[in-house]
Amino acid sequence: MRLYLDDDSVNPLLARLLRNAGHDVQFPQDVSLSGEPDSVHLTHAIKDARVLLTRNYRDFEQLHNLIAAAQGHHPGILVVRQDNDPKRDLSPRGIVRAITKLEAAEIPIADSYHILNQWR
Repeated sequence: MRLYLDDDSVNPLLARLLRNAGHDVQFPQDVSLSGEPDSVHLTHAIKDARVLLTRNYRDFEQLHNLIAAAQGHHPGILVVRQDNDPKRDLSPRGIVRAITKLEAAEIPIADSYHILNQWR
């Protein structure tokens, strides 16, 4: 899977684990977008055909809903909820496992908003 990790998700361990699992991973700093607004990150992900991975669930849920209401399309948004609860929060390895399970389920990712915590 081609992934774009927004500013909230940049983590070298996560990137290494995702790459080891066969994913193509891109960071905002790779394309000079560090610190840009969420809409800029999603626009880049759409233009570069990358699924966006974020911890910023509220803002990206709103952006997803806006695109859906306008009958637009995006490659997909994967969200990691961080609630400061070790029983529910996902570690970098847990994120990779959740993505693997989501892919194995063959559920469409394009034009969808998925909370990875549900796939642990």
